[in-house]
Amino acid sequence: MTRRQLLRHSAWFGAAVGLSVVGGQVLSHVAGTPAGAATQRPALRFAQISDSHIGFQGTANGDVVGTFGEAIGQVNALGYTPDFVIHTGDLTHLATPGQFDQVKQMMTGLGTPHVFVVPGEHDSIDDAGQKYRAAFGAGTRGDGWYSFDIAGVHVIGLVNTLNLKLLGHLGQDQLEFVRKDVAGLADDTPIVVFSHIPLFAMYPSWGWGTDDATIALSYLRRFASVTCLNGHVHQLFTKTDGNITFHSGTTTAYPLPHPGDGPAPKPVTLPAGRLHDALGIREVGYVEGSQMLAIRDQVLK
Repeated sequence: MTRRQLLRHSAWFGAAVGLSVVGGQVLSHVAGTPAGAATQRPALRFAQISDSHIGFQGTANGDVVGTFGEAIGQVNALGYTPDFVIHTGDLTHLATPGQFDQVKQMMTGLGTPHVFVVPGEHDSIDDAGQKYRAAFGAGTRGDGWYSFDIAGVHVIGLVNTLNLKLLGHLGQDQLEFVRKDVAGLADDTPIVVFSHIPLFAMYPSWGWGTDDATIALSYLRRFASVTCLNGHVHQLFTKTDGNITFHSGTTTAYPLPHPGDGPAPKPVTLPAGRLHDALGIREVGYVEGSQMLAIRDQVLK
């Protein structure tokens, strides 16, 4: 994908983009316009937050704890109790025990029965994720991957930030886990996959992709609706490939440049008063029996 093609798929900083899956196809719309989503009350509702980078110190955001707290407050103000909340990695900036403890304590403030996480590369800087798994690895397999079923949806949390050079990497053990995990599922089971690094080649020269993701995705091609959620890139982006739709989420910490804007993805310092336009949360709903998901991205208020 060229940079020009990529930008046509991207949402600029500050844009709130909603998406819905109708008949297995993802449709996007500007927030505030009709989404075409089901009018029934969803049987499953959850929220995504990402890239809190607790411990970051820099001009791009001098108070990542504060903005993460605002994001938690916005999840709690959705008007309902989410069935769960996912955090798609880079919980911390330097993977220290104190930072893991701080983000874990903050997430206890989320008004939800369950919080599910996967690590980012910042969560495994110097120990292959050992401190991360000590804090968040209970009940997971391998290096921290897992799956569960809820309200007719099969959810898979993947780890693609270990054993990486430039691109994300899943590895043979995790690929075999995915193959076996979905083998017994019916073709009409809605699948939701979440990881830190995108499972598609968004911008490989910056490491925005996963080198062996095509193998994992080959096991999901037979399903009518597959939704892949990720963080890492700190900006909204959507790509559809057949029955699989990829949604890169935004961050609660600081924006990164659009692909190709500069030699490397470094934190972007925005003009005063503009930071909240580049930060946000995501909510997802599923109506049982209709195979419809509705995805809505919100900037921090």
